[in-house]
Amino acid sequence: MSLPVRLGLFYSAIFVGTGAASPYMPVWFAHHGLSGAQIGLILSLPMLARAFTAPLLAVWADSFKLRRTALSFMSIGVALAYALMALPLGFAGWAVVWFAASSAFSTISPLTDVIVLNRARHDGFNYGWPRGIGSVAFIIANVTMGAVLAWGSPDLVLVWITASVSVTALAARFLLPPDPVHEAGYVAKASDRFAGLGGLIRDPDFMTAALAAGLIQSAHAFYYGFSTLVWKQQGVPESMTGILWGVGVAAEVLFMWFMEPWRRRVGPRNLLVLGGVAAMVRWTALAFAPPLWLIFPLQLLHVFTYAATFLASLQLIERLSTPQNASAAQALNSALSAGALMGVATMASGPLFDRFGAQGYFLMAAMCVAGLIGAFRLYGVRKLDPV
Repeated sequence: MSLPVRLGLFYSAIFVGTGAASPYMPVWFAHHGLSGAQIGLILSLPMLARAFTAPLLAVWADSFKLRRTALSFMSIGVALAYALMALPLGFAGWAVVWFAASSAFSTISPLTDVIVLNRARHDGFNYGWPRGIGSVAFIIANVTMGAVLAWGSPDLVLVWITASVSVTALAARFLLPPDPVHEAGYVAKASDRFAGLGGLIRDPDFMTAALAAGLIQSAHAFYYGFSTLVWKQQGVPESMTGILWGVGVAAEVLFMWFMEPWRRRVGPRNLLVLGGVAAMVRWTALAFAPPLWLIFPLQLLHVFTYAATFLASLQLIERLSTPQNASAAQALNSALSAGALMGVATMASGPLFDRFGAQGYFLMAAMCVAGLIGAFRLYGVRKLDPV
């Protein structure tokens, strides 16, 4: 089996879980009696803390000789935490367990990105191919879980994601290459690893790129947390919700697989701007509760709002970091885009959904404006100029 396929299968193991959890865990929480505000709080707490937990987990991951070792251990821990969610713990208990599970699980993907980006650069394959294979698994999970919930209990969401993370733990050992954390094979001291993290935080160019991309990415918060519930209010069945999510991710896959030459010509800064503009259009339109036929083309904008923005952020962060702090850089980038900023937006989204319904998307459009301001400032960073 070729390395890109093996890496793609590992991404699949990750995303077959997130593809069910992202749209449908809010349904599970609602099924167990939680309000929109409580759901928003539970989902946002690990995101808010991710600015601290993700870099710390990345520094811990770099304490091993091989990059895949930490991924295996984290997957085992997440699977155990998801299993505990089945207990009748109530709001506070679920919040604590979900915090632990989500904090670890959200760090697995950026640490995998470090491996795949490095292999893609040295082995000469398109990073988008293995990542796109994972996105296909995300679509399958979206559609399948939507169909399952049409006749089954929301408790099946928890069964699905627990099983998928258990598979991820095995996949880390058998699908990922035995790449060392450091080329010489030594294990860096904790002081050196934290020094590299501190250097990133003090770098204004790095932080501008991470914050700009993070604001645009985290503007998906209302969509991730409440699109299923919003569409349900509008009479869209849950089986159709899975298809709507799948349409957006399918467009993302095609973009990653077949638009690599165009992406290289456009460059990461321009991609980030395109993502921000498309996101403003998408969230503003969804705030007006459009009819089902119009939601489908709006979902195609996921190509830019997520895929283009995500790939732009990976390339920008890679250029603004070094091999010695690559893990910390990608984890910190993820901690902002899918962490602190996403957490604030998700926490705000719960009360917005309770009071305003679909109009909560207006806040997401405003966040994209702020992200675009930062994106335009990157045009003055010389380190990002084409060589």
